[in-house]
Amino acid sequence: MSGAAALYTPTVLALATSLAEWPWDEALPLQGSARSKSCGSTLVLGLDTDAEDRIARIGLKAQACAIGQAAAAIFAGAAIGRSGAEIGQAESAIRAWLAGDTPLPDWPGLDVLAPARAYPARHGAIMLAWQTARELLHMDALPG
Repeated sequence: MSGAAALYTPTVLALATSLAEWPWDEALPLQGSARSKSCGSTLVLGLDTDAEDRIARIGLKAQACAIGQAAAAIFAGAAIGRSGAEIGQAESAIRAWLAGDTPLPDWPGLDVLAPARAYPARHGAIMLAWQTARELLHMDALPG
């Protein structure tokens, strides 16, 4: 199987198209964006949290490769109910995994992206949603 075929599987492509399940909403109180330096993929993420500061609602806009879009869908599919600390831990674990330092982290659906680990140019796109969510939830915790 060629490199592109190993990366862009029907499952990855289906996930990429599933982003419509998390439509953008200007009313989401926490909004941020990120851009991958390695490939130029961008993601705009909006979040709302509940009374316990856990993610309650998500909105996404992505201009990314199918890997980046699939990663955003994987993030969104399991982020509801998670705290900023949990998102930060997941982000660190995924970064370590992509670097080859640890086994696949425990985030539902992440195994679909396992072939992309061998393609460092895709790592930045994979991390966009976790990075942006961590930043948003941390900023939300700041006084002021």
